[in-house]
Amino acid sequence: MRLALTPMANHWWQSPLYLTCRGLGTTPMYHGTVCVEMEFDFIDHRLRITVCDGRQTSVPLRPCSVARFYREVMDQLRELGLEVRIRTLPAELPDAIPFEQDERHASYDGDSARRFWLVLLQADRVLKRFRGGFLGKASPVHFFWGSFDLAVTRFSGRAAPPHPGGVPGLGDWVVREAYSHEVSSCGFWPGNGGFGRPAFYCYAYPEPPGFARATVAPAAAFYSEALREFVLPYDDMRRSPDPDAALMDFLASTYAAAADLGGWDRAALERPAQG
Repeated sequence: MRLALTPMANHWWQSPLYLTCRGLGTTPMYHGTVCVEMEFDFIDHRLRITVCDGRQTSVPLRPCSVARFYREVMDQLRELGLEVRIRTLPAELPDAIPFEQDERHASYDGDSARRFWLVLLQADRVLKRFRGGFLGKASPVHFFWGSFDLAVTRFSGRAAPPHPGGVPGLGDWVVREAYSHEVSSCGFWPGNGGFGRPAFYCYAYPEPPGFARATVAPAAAFYSEALREFVLPYDDMRRSPDPDAALMDFLASTYAAAADLGGWDRAALERPAQG
């Protein structure tokens, strides 16, 4: 829906979802001149659809097949007079099944969804603090539903070499738009991303020489050769005496490694520390 109803923005920034006080939402989208917003509510476990004229409907979040959920959502949109055509093949997944055909995936664990959202809220809070220290171009803190991570990205201001692509279920041209400029990007994987456990991550594109050998904080953080990312396991961060400080140390030190080794103009890009 985000891709169908929101104009293109650089690096696909029109497509993510954003944290809300009840879950994850789209922010306002436009069907012609009609404003519509959609929100996954992980308190009452419903997908809410709200139109600017005051009408509202919802679809329950509960165990049912992807195909059934897709039909229910599209039926509710039609009842609101919103005919929307979307690409029904999931992105960034190997062996993807079109939504309308997917009877295989039919689980929903409401308690896990709620606890995942609560973790995202706290990660969002700290990532926004980190984002505030940068004067250069930076992304919002946003949740990418394809890669399924909460992320924020800082930019050096220079163009990057074309990305090699190769992401399952995603055209190379999509990835090259996402990484058209030099970045230091960080965020939170809930257990996917190749690590297999919840973790915060940081990577640079293009990766500058020596990045993998950089010294970063806290002590639990390390560079994964397989992922080509620095990783801070979530459980290690959570068990630290000051989890906020541990995460901020990780974000700041990995960014500094990328910026220093990549020759970024840090004096021009960063906000001076306030006394």
